Amino acid sequence: MMIYINKKILFLILVSLYSMSNIRCQTVNIDNDSNLIYNPSFESHSSCPQRIDPYGIMDEVDAWWQPSHGSSDYYNNCGGKQCHVPKNKLGIQMPRTGESMVGIYCSLTDYREYIQTELKEKLKKGETYKLSFHVSLSEYSKGAVATLGGLFTTYRIADTTRQMLTDNQVRTLPSGLRQVVATFYKPQVVNNFERPLYDTENWQKIEGSFVAQGGERYLTIGNFYPEEQSNHIDPRNTTNILPGAYYYIDDVELYCLTCQSAIENNDATNGKSEVTANNPVDTVEYSVGKTVVLENIFFDFDKSVLLPQSYVALLQLTNLLNDNPKMKIELSGHTDNKGKDKYNEKLSEERAKAVYEYLIVRGIDKKRLKYRGYGAKHPIADNKTEDGRAKNRRVEFTITEL
Repeated sequence: MMIYINKKILFLILVSLYSMSNIRCQTVNIDNDSNLIYNPSFESHSSCPQRIDPYGIMDEVDAWWQPSHGSSDYYNNCGGKQCHVPKNKLGIQMPRTGESMVGIYCSLTDYREYIQTELKEKLKKGETYKLSFHVSLSEYSKGAVATLGGLFTTYRIADTTRQMLTDNQVRTLPSGLRQVVATFYKPQVVNNFERPLYDTENWQKIEGSFVAQGGERYLTIGNFYPEEQSNHIDPRNTTNILPGAYYYIDDVELYCLTCQSAIENNDATNGKSEVTANNPVDTVEYSVGKTVVLENIFFDFDKSVLLPQSYVALLQLTNLLNDNPKMKIELSGHTDNKGKDKYNEKLSEERAKAVYEYLIVRGIDKKRLKYRGYGAKHPIADNKTEDGRAKNRRVEFTITEL
């Protein structure tokens, strides 16, 4: 005999179970070492999400961010009412694993949302990789689509659009005029066009293999196709509350199928291969007084809150300090020469302090750390150009003991 359970009844049962379990919010890292994705099921987070903001920034979850101005959403059991699981503002769904998941709009209107992350290592030319992730359609959606996929790029996508991402290339014509040419991105892994993703009860797996061109370092997930090429359907199991196709995402995995080092590590460890974060300063010989610029540290404009794009660089610095337990450093913040001196000094100090506090949360003894802000006093490039000003806006560390 088969027993069918209404989803609302199931939701009430799940809520009761969550209440009885008395689970606390905490930062957890459940990475599988052989998976090339940091924080693959979104469990590790700096804070608990509180609300769905249509113009907000998904800055609570480690290692993931939104590459455009489309406001992707983070859900966690520790979150506020709008961002809770299983019931939240945009639907009812349990994470596939753990206590967290993310959500994005994918089609029906021109508005789109995406999520992006930096891989643990650059992909190797000619090697075959397999990407997989799971999605579940919100029952509040007006429709469903098929063509969700994963795009691998050598560069970080950063776009101000709230629409479908396109590859905007600047070309110089023979006349000397510069022209922006927009073309569709071609994700390496895409769900089958004939398989619309309309399941609101279960998680559906998207997976595929591809051969790397070499140097790909970033993964972006979303719908890269216009509506007419997305196989849009109107499922009967949705309530049409939301104006688009809204999907929850969980459990992202990327493995190299042919890399010799992965095969050797797998054999040596009886099935468990190992991948470690690349050190940002592998070629640096450490000595007292050595100053190193922290590359890829990101803050919101005119603020001192670290953005998730900084995760890899901060992880590498944490690993460096863990590998050298006697090392002590002084973090220093710097700005360009725009603005008043006192304001720049305060902002640069707050940014250096943000890195300092991050390291303490990650277990580094505060006795090993100091921080200071210098404003625009120590430029390393010409402040007359935008490129120079960008280089001057930085956080660096100086080794004080080793």
